[in-house]
Amino acid sequence: MVHRPFAVVLSMLLVIAAGALQAATPLSRVESKNMALVGYSDLQARTAYQPTIQRQGDRYIAYIGHHGDIKINTLNGQTENNGTSIVDVTDPAKPKYLAHIPGEPGKAEQGGAQMVRICSGDELPKGITGKFYMLRVFGNAAHEIWDVTDPANPALLTTVVKDLKGTHKNWWECDTGIAYLVSGEPNWRSNRMTQIFDLSDPAHPVFIRNFGLPGQEPGATGPVPMTLHGAMSTGVKGNRVYFGYGTNAGGILQIVDRDKLLNGPKEPTPDNLRYPEVSRLNLMPSNGAHTVFPLLGVEMPEFARDKGGSPRDFVVITDEAIQKECLEFRQQVWIADITNEKFPMGVATFNVPEKSGNFCARGGRFGSHSSNEAVTSIYHKRIMFFTWFSAGVRAVDIRDPYHPKEIGYYIPAMTKNTVALETPATQRGKVNATAASDRVAIQSNNVDVDDRGYIYVVDRANTGMHILQLTGAARAIANWPKK
Repeated sequence: MVHRPFAVVLSMLLVIAAGALQAATPLSRVESKNMALVGYSDLQARTAYQPTIQRQGDRYIAYIGHHGDIKINTLNGQTENNGTSIVDVTDPAKPKYLAHIPGEPGKAEQGGAQMVRICSGDELPKGITGKFYMLRVFGNAAHEIWDVTDPANPALLTTVVKDLKGTHKNWWECDTGIAYLVSGEPNWRSNRMTQIFDLSDPAHPVFIRNFGLPGQEPGATGPVPMTLHGAMSTGVKGNRVYFGYGTNAGGILQIVDRDKLLNGPKEPTPDNLRYPEVSRLNLMPSNGAHTVFPLLGVEMPEFARDKGGSPRDFVVITDEAIQKECLEFRQQVWIADITNEKFPMGVATFNVPEKSGNFCARGGRFGSHSSNEAVTSIYHKRIMFFTWFSAGVRAVDIRDPYHPKEIGYYIPAMTKNTVALETPATQRGKVNATAASDRVAIQSNNVDVDDRGYIYVVDRANTGMHILQLTGAARAIANWPKK
């Protein structure tokens, strides 16, 4: 045995400790206000899109859709195409990676499995009690249903539809089974329109109809209307479906009568496609409609004594920033008053000031991308969360939709996994980019919440998933359950 002087041993321990600390220390600092980190998963350094959090018995499981890429699955040592990550977040401080389901080969939006929704067999009219089902896209080619009752051992149940030319942000009504699938039906002129299926029995999908804007249907001529990005439905009770078209340009909010959509004439003629439409709101040509979130029945104390002044209905429209370095029109949040739904009117905006962080020069995209989509009594009609790429996630007091107010934010630290975001193939050469386009930056992509109040933010630039909570004055605004 070699005996060393105490000073030498201490020096060696300090070096070892310093090395360990350096390996664990992020490559940039956290920036935050009224939001704090609870837990973290690196998601195997996969570029992440949509997180969906599902309570399964006594467990909380996070299902995360990924953009296309190739990474090593640390559970089995195999190199796999990005697909769907499944993470146990029952203890949000110690997330446990359970499984990865490979997706379609290809980079960015040309592969992966970006979108995921979950329904339980207890909710679905023809589901099996105790079962849980995952609806996901397989790249741009197909929509699949998986049995995730045992989330560590997912099993493919059926393919809903395949041989598509595009997919994206689906919506699934768990209480009815009706699913609005963003698809590229080969005969349609748009690579993103709507295919509606009855998935009340997940093992036996039933096709209902195809839907889109007049001009997207087979046989149409002239310019092709803006592609669909996603939809949100209020189900049987609300009888409305809200469609958002466009990403960073040509945005359209379309309000549709659900009953007429499902039960009206289904042949895709221009008249039949117009039949279920209640109204639409065209955004400015330089803004899109990535996420359209209905905020209905908001009590408005200011107008309570006015005739028809309260409650009021709104839709929160979130654009998607695409170009890096702010080389496009600013993408942000727009709020439309739809109380008279035949005449939607924009009444407010929310924006993150660029100078607050010199964001245009940081690298990556700066601007809005998405809002939370889960509805929980803790936050609904009180606080919404928006991802802002290099500006992280922003918490916004939405109690008065005419005057949204930021109450908190969290910009994660970069890690050794964070990469410089590639410019989409469709955007290359369209702008005069500078060296800033090659800088590594946080790219907070999508956000959602669970019924415990935790906030889940995933990163487009491979940084992983951060689980957050509100603190300080922002936390007091939420509607926490009384103990």
